[in-house]
This record gives sequence, structure tokens and C-alpha cells, in this order.
Amino acid sequence: MSENMQTAHRHGGPSTTSWSMAATATLHCLTGCAIGEVLGMVIGTSLGLHNLATVVLSVALAFVFGYALTMRGVLRVGVPWRSALKVALAADTVSIAVMEIIDNTAMLTIPGAMDAGISSALFWGALAASLALAFVITTPVNRWLISRGKGHAVVHQHHH
Repeated sequence: MSENMQTAHRHGGPSTTSWSMAATATLHCLTGCAIGEVLGMVIGTSLGLHNLATVVLSVALAFVFGYALTMRGVLRVGVPWRSALKVALAADTVSIAVMEIIDNTAMLTIPGAMDAGISSALFWGALAASLALAFVITTPVNRWLISRGKGHAVVHQHHH
């Protein structure tokens, strides 16, 4: 664990975990989530899938891409595949779940967003707004997790 994360973990409070660290962890998580989310929304909308099927596809792909990005970095430093998967599950599950709840709820509640089609500014604007909202809401969650040696703190143990 980095010194800042060790201090945060020892003292058990988010006040010792920087917002910058939490935002960086959230941005990393958001990258994988966004790839899966956008891909799922585009595929589901293009195929005319029911909203629920589109959301399920988006969530599944968000988890796949989110875990894959974390595993890529952990595998790069020599961690075996099975251990890298465990790290990704520990680091990203809560963060991805929160993001997916937020961004899919937003997409479903923005009037017409799911039915607008991929050539619509409404579709892309709603998707961008939903991902931005997910980032804002998930950052404090990640700050809390990191302050307790969980979430992305698990990944950083393998990078230092």
C-alpha cells in the first residue's frame, strides 16, 4: 500500500484519503465501465432490444471491461492470472456496481433517452450525463473504501 493509503487505513477515516486519490481510482473504474456501458447501450439500442435487455447487456459489459482493465495492469507487474482476477474483483466490484446503478437509473429516468436511437443527441447527451453523475456519486464511495484499505487500495498493493 502507498504511504497515504497505509496512513488512511491505520487511522480508519476518509479524511486521510485524498479526494484526488479517490477521483483517480474512480476515473480508472469509470473508464472500463464507460467502455462496457456505451458498447452495451449502442448494441442494445441498435438491435432494438427491450430496455431491460439493453441495461443487462450494458451492466455485464461494464463489469467485463472494468475487471479487464484492472487485470491488465496487475498482470503487467507479474501477478498470476487467478490472483489478478481476485484483485480485480476486490478492487472494482463495489465501484462498478455503484456506477452501474447510477448511470442506468439515469438512462432509464431521462425521458426518451433509451428510445432516442444512437443517432440522437438526446441518447448521447443522456449517456454522457449519466456517466458523469456516476463519477460524482462513486468518488466518495471509493474514498471511503480506499481509506479502509479496500477497493483500489488492493490494486495499489501490487503496484508498489
